[in-house]
Amino acid sequence: MSGLRNMPAPGAVDARRPHAVAAPPPEKRGRRRRRTSGPGYTLYAQGEPMVWLTGGALVLCMAMIAGMVLLIVGQGLRTFWPVPVTRVTTLEGDRLMGEVTRQDRFAPGPEVLARLSPDDAARARAAMETADDGLVERRLLRTGNFELTGTHFHWVSGFAVTEEQAPPWAIVFERREWGRFYGVPVAFTVDGAEVARDPRHADGGAGHAEPSPVWAEFTARMPEIRRLIRERYRLEQVEIGRVNRRLESARLALRKVELRHERGRATDDDLARARVLQADRERAAQADYEPIAARIAGLNAEIRRPALLLETADGREKVLPLADIVRAYPANRLSLPEKLGVYLSRWREFLLSDPREANTEGGVFPAIFGTVVMTLIMTVVVVPFGVLAALYLREYAKAGAVVSAIRIAVNNLAGVPSIVFGVFGLGFFCYIVGWRIDTLFYEASLPRPTYGKGGILWAAMTLALLTLPVVIVATEEALAAVPRSMREGSYACGASKWQTIARIVLPRAMPGIMTGMILAMARGAGEVAPLMLVGAVKLAPDLPVDFQNLAGALGPIPTGPLHADRSFMHLGFHIYDVGFQSPNSEAAKPMVFTTTLLLITLIAALNLTAIWIRSRLRRRFSAGAF
Repeated sequence: MSGLRNMPAPGAVDARRPHAVAAPPPEKRGRRRRRTSGPGYTLYAQGEPMVWLTGGALVLCMAMIAGMVLLIVGQGLRTFWPVPVTRVTTLEGDRLMGEVTRQDRFAPGPEVLARLSPDDAARARAAMETADDGLVERRLLRTGNFELTGTHFHWVSGFAVTEEQAPPWAIVFERREWGRFYGVPVAFTVDGAEVARDPRHADGGAGHAEPSPVWAEFTARMPEIRRLIRERYRLEQVEIGRVNRRLESARLALRKVELRHERGRATDDDLARARVLQADRERAAQADYEPIAARIAGLNAEIRRPALLLETADGREKVLPLADIVRAYPANRLSLPEKLGVYLSRWREFLLSDPREANTEGGVFPAIFGTVVMTLIMTVVVVPFGVLAALYLREYAKAGAVVSAIRIAVNNLAGVPSIVFGVFGLGFFCYIVGWRIDTLFYEASLPRPTYGKGGILWAAMTLALLTLPVVIVATEEALAAVPRSMREGSYACGASKWQTIARIVLPRAMPGIMTGMILAMARGAGEVAPLMLVGAVKLAPDLPVDFQNLAGALGPIPTGPLHADRSFMHLGFHIYDVGFQSPNSEAAKPMVFTTTLLLITLIAALNLTAIWIRSRLRRRFSAGAF
C-alpha cells in the first residue's frame, strides 16, 4: 500500500527521475475511435444504406408518376389520329370494313373451332401449333354501321382472314347519330335524283376508276350544309329560347298574382288584369314564334335535300343525308398534312363542341366550362373563410383546450371521405337552404325547385367545405413563419394589432396562403363523388353562365349572367360516365384517356396561374416568403 501512495500522479514528472513522464491514463470505456475500415467498420453506422433507401424510394415514386403521366399522354394524344381503313373477308364469308383499334393474342376455344369447317379448323390448329405460346393474333375492327349490323366492333382472328384489302375510296363518316359509318360512295343525290355517280357503278361493274364526281360534289356542297345547320342551331337555341323565356316570365308573373289573390293580397280586378296581360303576352310570343318556326322548317327541308348513296363492305346500300354528317374523309388516301388537318379538326371539335352519342363522341366544352366555373366559385368561397379562420386561431385566440380541440377537429375534417361531404351538401344546402330560398323568392316556380336541387352553387359550397382544412392549415403555417420581430417592430411604431396583421403579417404570409389555395384548387377540381349528389349531371343543355338575356337572369336574387341554380357538367364526372356508364365501351375507352389528359392539363393550368401569382408575391415580400 505504501508503494501505491508513493506513485506519482498521472502525467506528472517523477522527482527521482526528472526526465521520465508518467504514462497517460487509459481510454474510458464506451468511447471508440471512429473507423473507416477494418472489422469494426459498419456501413449502417455511417448512414449509407438509408441514403440508398430514401433515394430509391424517391426514384420509385417518380417512376410511378412518370409512368402514369406517360400512359395518359400517349393514349390521349393518339385518340384523334386518323388510321387506315381495312376490308377483310373471313373464312365464314363475312366481309367487314373498318379501322383497326386494338390487337392482341388469344387461344381459340372449342366453340370457335366448332363453327369452322374441318379444313378451316385444321388451319386454325396449325396456326396455334406454329405459334411459340400457342396463341394466335386477332384484331378488333371498328366497323360502325350500327343501324345495319347492330354492333360497332368485330373481332377478326388472324387465321380466319382469307382476303385483306385497303380500299382507296373507303370513306369514314362521323355522324351526329348512330356513330361512324364506313362505306364507298356510289352516287350523289338531290331530292332523290342522281347528280353524280361513281363510274364503277354506272353499269354495275367493278372497275377501278376514282369516284371523283361524287366526292367533288360532296366537298362542294358540304360547307353550305354546315352553314345552314349553324343557322338552324342559332334559331333553335337563341331565338326560340328568347321566346320561351318571355312565356315563362309571363307565366310566373301570373302565378305570383294568383298566389297573392289566394292570400287576400290582390283583388279580383288585379287577377283579371294579370290574366289579360298573360293572354296578350302569349299572343305576342306566338306571333314571334311562327316566323321562326317557319324558317326552321324551311332550313330542315333544304338541309335534307342532298344525300350520298353508299355501299358497305357486304354489298348493302345506304342513303346518308349530308345533314347527318359531321366529318368525312378518305382514310386510305390522306397525306400527312391532310391527316394532321383531320387530327386538329377533331381536337377543335373536342374542345369547343357539345357531346353527342352518349358522350362517346363530340366535344366536352360544357364539361370544361362547368369545371372551371365551379373551381373558381369554390376558390372565391373557401379562401376568404379559411384565411379568416386561420387568422383568428393564430393571432387572436388564446391557447387552450378549446383552440386545441378546434385544431384537432380541422385536421380530422381533412380525413373525412368526400362522399360524406356530398351527403351533407345534399341535405343541408339543397334540401334546407335551397328549399328556404325557393319558398321566400321563387314560390311561383314551385313545385318545380329552383335552388332546392343540385346546382353549381351548392357543388362549389360543398367542395369549399371539403377543402377548408387545407386552406386553414396552410394559412396558419404561413402566419407562423412571419418573424415575431416584424410584429414587435410594427407595435413599437404605434400600429394596432389589425394594422400589423393587414400591413405586415398578411402580405408576407401571402405566398403560403397561395400555396394552400393551390392545394385546395387541385383537390376540389378533381373531386367527383360529392358532385354526383349536388349538381353534376351526364348532359347539361344550358351552361351555368348565360349572356343572352341578362334581364331575365337577374330574378329575385341578382346574380348577373351566372345561373347558380343550374346543373352542370364536370370533367371528372364525365370520365366516370364515359368509362363506366357508356353503352359503347370500346368507343368510349379512348375518350377516357383524352378527357383525363384534358382534366390534368386544366388543373395544371389553374395551378400554374396561382404559382405565378405566388412567385410575384414572394419576390415582393422576400422576407416573409414561405
